[in-house]
Amino acid sequence: MRSISIFGATGSVGQSTLDLVRRNRDEWRVVALTANGNVAELAALAREFRPEVAVVADAGCEALLAHALAGEGIAVAAGEAALVEAAKLGADVTMAAIVGCAGLAPTMAAIECGKTVALANKESLVAAGELMMAAARASGATILPVDSEHNAIFQCLSGDLDRVAKITLTASGGPFRTFSHNEMGSVTPEQAVAHPNWSMGAKISVDSATMMNKGLELIEAYHLFPVGLARLDIIVHPQSVVHSMVEYVDGSTIAQLGPADMRVPIASALAWPDRMATPCSPLDLAKLARLEFEAPDFERFPALTLARAAIAEGGGRPAQLNAANEVAVAAFLDRRIGFLDIAAISARLFDETAPIAPHSLHDVFNLDRESRARAEQLVVTFAKA
Repeated sequence: MRSISIFGATGSVGQSTLDLVRRNRDEWRVVALTANGNVAELAALAREFRPEVAVVADAGCEALLAHALAGEGIAVAAGEAALVEAAKLGADVTMAAIVGCAGLAPTMAAIECGKTVALANKESLVAAGELMMAAARASGATILPVDSEHNAIFQCLSGDLDRVAKITLTASGGPFRTFSHNEMGSVTPEQAVAHPNWSMGAKISVDSATMMNKGLELIEAYHLFPVGLARLDIIVHPQSVVHSMVEYVDGSTIAQLGPADMRVPIASALAWPDRMATPCSPLDLAKLARLEFEAPDFERFPALTLARAAIAEGGGRPAQLNAANEVAVAAFLDRRIGFLDIAAISARLFDETAPIAPHSLHDVFNLDRESRARAEQLVVTFAKA
């Protein structure tokens, strides 16, 4: 029996992870479950899975959680420091699925324990990739990617990275793949969150619509698979069947195919280096009949250009991009700015400042805070335009 902690247990990745744990109860012991502020659901999951500790990130919810779990024999904690302490419990596998920079500190704490971290918190590598990978090398931790694209690449890699000619991440293209620039200028939040293939939260759905999600994934891939920016590519694949591919120097290309269900990459990470059964329906290639691919349009989706520029410049630029994008997406969802303003705000911030490279998580948090503050100012400017 292996132990597992799930950070972000009430989110989509957390729920999918717990579904697999539920189907394999005799193989897993749950150490910690955490949520941001959904006390009722966290308490219900804690009663079902009996973790050592349940942690709510919102410190103001601690009394509610303690009341909900009174008499259950489950420790209760709250706040950012409690998340870090829960990560230090050293579960064999930590599912890092907290959304946003709130996941940075607990993810780093889990990495420093030297165990296995199943990484679904993309901000960890976008904002602090060099720090996280250095910590993993120092502790001997294994980082297993959970994002479908990075997990696909991980499955396709074999042998020396020097033999890799190109790594290609696939992108669905989002709901506005065929929209003109003018049409995208008038899209609504409701349209942007309606992803054609995947069931995701509002923020990541908007990121998919702008293709910033793929840009952030490119930054992740740069750290996870150190082949250099020149050997990283993106291709649009509307069906989301081929999740990514690796081309080798001999001309061979190995691709990973599967249903659009996050339980597949999660199962790959949980069972690695083995495999585990999932309830996901296998592909029916005859029914699919054909697979379509097209080059991304960097003019209609400038987020891709911003991401490549952030990688090329390095330092604090990726963290700045992530922060500005989060602020802009929230403003769009609040109907304060238009859809095209999301990437434009990040581009404006790039033009204004050149952040220094962070040397610690403290530096990352400072840069994140400064970038968010300026992005909020830009939101006001764009809203008035």
